[in-house]
Amino acid sequence: MSPHAVGRRHVHRCVAVGAPLALLATLVAAGTAVGTPAGDARVSRTATLGDIPLGAFSNASLPGTVDNDRGVDLGGIGSDIYPTGSSGEFWTVTDRGPNGQIPVDGKKRRTFPVPGFDPAIVKIRVSGDTVKVLDAIPVTTSSGKPVTGLSNQKGRDEAPYSYDAKTPLSYNPNGVDTEGIVRAKDGSFWLVDEYGPSLIHVSARGKVLTRYVPKGLNLTGTDYPVVEALPSILLHRKVNRGFEGLAQLPGGDLVMAVQSPLSVPDKDSGEASLTTRLLRFSPKKRAVTAEYAYRFDPVNVVDPGEDDTSELKISSLVAVGRDRLLVEERTDKAARLQVVKLSRGADILGDKWDDDTTSPSLEQLDDPAASGVPVLRKRLVVDLGKVEGMPGKIEGVARVDHDTLALINDNDFGMTDGEGAFDDQGRLVDSGVETTVTYVRLPRGSGI
Repeated sequence: MSPHAVGRRHVHRCVAVGAPLALLATLVAAGTAVGTPAGDARVSRTATLGDIPLGAFSNASLPGTVDNDRGVDLGGIGSDIYPTGSSGEFWTVTDRGPNGQIPVDGKKRRTFPVPGFDPAIVKIRVSGDTVKVLDAIPVTTSSGKPVTGLSNQKGRDEAPYSYDAKTPLSYNPNGVDTEGIVRAKDGSFWLVDEYGPSLIHVSARGKVLTRYVPKGLNLTGTDYPVVEALPSILLHRKVNRGFEGLAQLPGGDLVMAVQSPLSVPDKDSGEASLTTRLLRFSPKKRAVTAEYAYRFDPVNVVDPGEDDTSELKISSLVAVGRDRLLVEERTDKAARLQVVKLSRGADILGDKWDDDTTSPSLEQLDDPAASGVPVLRKRLVVDLGKVEGMPGKIEGVARVDHDTLALINDNDFGMTDGEGAFDDQGRLVDSGVETTVTYVRLPRGSGI
């Protein structure tokens, strides 16, 4: 039995009730194709991860890395989900670990309550209403040391602090904030990261083989190879909004999504923009071979309860054909899945939009298509915000079969922001949000 299979407390049981959803894909934004009404989508199954102490989980793979887990349980594995090929089994990946924000003197400080935590690839099985951990593969450096999830570069990434935001922690150039996962035919894994942003190739046992970063990043001091192979425009990624979605096309190429619009030429432009970017990478050429402009729907279409455009994110990509992707647009409370086709005519790689002196920038265009930008056309498959029984903050999507998807949420390790995240003894005040895998049965005619 896996050392992670037995938790500290009993698994919380959850019963999901399906509800009818009338789907009508409509033309809601430029570049969006009109869809066909297609019956009802419903939750067909929900399974919950039990409580596994984070220290026990981490130390089972890398002994001595966590001396005090502050009462935090394993969570955060919902950064992405990818089928293993066996029924009910998936590869998942954690993000950088428990982290939060506490305001100090009017400025928010990024906290790392368990700084020894190492991001991990976690193999799970959905069994009844329970999610079981089958294996854990820590992400390590060339010499086998933990990469950690700590910030990389002073002045570019948020300064890391202790759980109470009082004590500065050291930066670590090896640190990664992993957010997407696919598995290659040779058994190795590809991950994407928020910090660089980066595309990371790791061995079947988690050792970083190469980290691909934007040209000009100048990430030094790592204990693994770093290659500057991504467009330099990505240096303008919003803080904590690097790569999040990752897909593997049938031919082997990878597609990664910039989670939110770039801050080009400045932060305000990125916050107000509806245009982000997808990049296609060839593992054979070890190079980016195409780039695409992707246009979000208005925020109040994705989430009727939200009016802040900067809350829009892409968190998951799934290949559903040779050049077709399922794209998840979301806020923390709602999500919609769209299908796009990657056509040669939509490639903008090396165009003026990759030059950060271009004015107006791609991100500043109110109507990119009218300015000659070949925005990807998309078709709405399902509005998950209207499906009863869906959790919030869905970050991972996997295709189970032609009509069924498996969705996983990010529970942030049960953490919340602010001084109240921990009690007087420095123990977590758990949010009560669980990690769940939710199966959604799609209506006929969804076209995935």
